[in-house]
Amino acid sequence: MTTKETAALLRQQDRILILTHRRPDGDTIGCAAALCSALRALGKTAYVLTNPETTDLYRPYAAPYWAPEGFQPDFVVSVDIAARGLFFPAEEIYLERVDLAIDHHPSYEGFGKASCVDPSRAACGEIVYEICRELGEVTPEAALPLYVAIATDTGCFVYTNTTANTHAVAAALMATGIDAGAVNKRHFRTKSRKRIALEADMLSHMEFYQEGRVVFLFVPLRLMERLGADENDADDLATLATIIGGVDCGAIFRELPGGEWKISLRTDGVRVNATKVCKRLGGGGHAAAAGATVPGDLDAVRAALLSAIQAEAGA
Repeated sequence: MTTKETAALLRQQDRILILTHRRPDGDTIGCAAALCSALRALGKTAYVLTNPETTDLYRPYAAPYWAPEGFQPDFVVSVDIAARGLFFPAEEIYLERVDLAIDHHPSYEGFGKASCVDPSRAACGEIVYEICRELGEVTPEAALPLYVAIATDTGCFVYTNTTANTHAVAAALMATGIDAGAVNKRHFRTKSRKRIALEADMLSHMEFYQEGRVVFLFVPLRLMERLGADENDADDLATLATIIGGVDCGAIFRELPGGEWKISLRTDGVRVNATKVCKRLGGGGHAAAAGATVPGDLDAVRAALLSAIQAEAGA
């Protein structure tokens, strides 16, 4: 569906529930909050399903829209969710009830009864912006979380997924009067002391492969425990892999309880396609940014990722 068709569909609905993905980032939270705001401006009853994994960094954007306990929706929308495996436990009851999926991942699994998907967009926020514009005036209340969505998914507009349209949408959002400078400071120029210590340990133990073109960095549970760090300190650690000279493929290995490792892969999207690599491990994403959660010990998971990179890069 086009964004115009999607807006028309939403105009016909009421009692709407919006879903975000596991370990929510700025794009999924920003899209959910903005869409909910736009729907409420039309007089719709709309909520965002409370996501217990939301960190303090993103909670302020979504908290005003959390659904009350017991809310029974008539229409369910997912935003920035590419795969069924990204539904958190409380929303798994909606796996077969997604009436509309809005997404920008090429790996989208097609689970929505209706879909508005455009992989050419740097952030799902670009799509939701157009939907909100079709629904009516984009207010500052919707513009702020949309700016968060787009800025965070582009690394403050420095990732290779950033396009001219990305900048045009960001400019339109800023024109509503939001304080973009404060958003940028909060998300890109401020780090806790625990976060700095976490990065220092990761960088001191990084491993290089393929003549320095590939770097692996690790976040074992014992490191988090030793530093007293939590999810608020560990947000978007994958950016570390993209700042090392000579590297075109970097991965963060984050240990999860239960014997799993969450892999966040970042590449230049040319020599190594991150989506194709992560698909081999049961994950997905974009050409330059993708992820997967893999069970096993670190040695086995490391070997599996390196093998997948070698297979896709032909090196």
